[in-house]
Amino acid sequence: MRISELDTPVAIVDLERLEANIARLQSYLDAHGIANRPHIKTHKIPAIAQMQVKAGAIGVTCQKLGEAEVMADAGLSDIFLPYNILGPAKLQRLIALMRRVTLSVTVDSEVTARALSSAVSQSDAPAPLDVLVEFDTGMGRCGAQSPGEAADLARLIARLPGLRFGGLMTYPYNEHTQSFVEATRAWLKPEGLSVARVSAGGTPQMWRAHTCPAITEYRAGMYVYGDRYTLQSGAMTLDDCALKVITTVVSRPTVARGILDAGSKVFSSDTLGLDGYGLILEYPEARFYGQSEEHGHVDFSACARKPEIGERVTVIPNHCCPVSNLFDQMVGVRGDQVEGVWQIAARGRVQ
Repeated sequence: MRISELDTPVAIVDLERLEANIARLQSYLDAHGIANRPHIKTHKIPAIAQMQVKAGAIGVTCQKLGEAEVMADAGLSDIFLPYNILGPAKLQRLIALMRRVTLSVTVDSEVTARALSSAVSQSDAPAPLDVLVEFDTGMGRCGAQSPGEAADLARLIARLPGLRFGGLMTYPYNEHTQSFVEATRAWLKPEGLSVARVSAGGTPQMWRAHTCPAITEYRAGMYVYGDRYTLQSGAMTLDDCALKVITTVVSRPTVARGILDAGSKVFSSDTLGLDGYGLILEYPEARFYGQSEEHGHVDFSACARKPEIGERVTVIPNHCCPVSNLFDQMVGVRGDQVEGVWQIAARGRVQ
């Protein structure tokens, strides 16, 4: 089947670009002695995770237990969950996952650490569970707020039954990461606690990972697909972008305005500080300015030629991760031919 025969809206991934993206980051991290632990929240497809591991990744990163369960079902054996796991139901699932794979997690509070310890020590799961301390270097989300606070949590983890202090984790890494790690190490040195693992991440920053000597492993997700945000950051070029959404112009109610058959249920509402909701490759001067659930609203007034009703256009979305989560399938293409279709097995696994 040719790409032109696919019904729209449809998400496609250029397999040659996907393979090149996987190889490029792996080669860079290998060259700098940094372990690669890619984040599957971008693609949510076990086959792509297996491609990443085959290329040299030491394991994968999952954001939710549901994602991790899908990856474990597919044979992925080393999984990092950088997320605070709380509540009896989730802790029971975590214990079940520990019996199946090599697992590590993060915490940023005593409450979460003690709950993990209680669950692990009262189970028959293989112990200890590696627990990293998440720290905040400016994102304003989760994480210990100071090296002293991170060190206190590390000491607690080291004392708690069933747990082992595994190191430090942050997202995204920045100019404060190295000094935070060094200060935390200084706090822990008198107790003989070492920071063996420093896990950092972020696709926009990935080519600068070697400038932070503290980093021992790297988590990037969007690098496999690319999107408009990674283009703006300079981390990827248009020729690197593997993910595209093909849509159809279904209405031209005015000379300037065109309506696509894909809206917020395809592209999400993410703007990430960008103007509009995507880049239309055939009409780069167009402005994809608005969305309803099933329609994309485009201003073509700046384009010398404007599309006809029924014309298909190709969009690079702002943010590839939520786009993956909005489709059931990803179509793999090579040239103008469809090579295969992947079920997006971990989509919607938000628990």
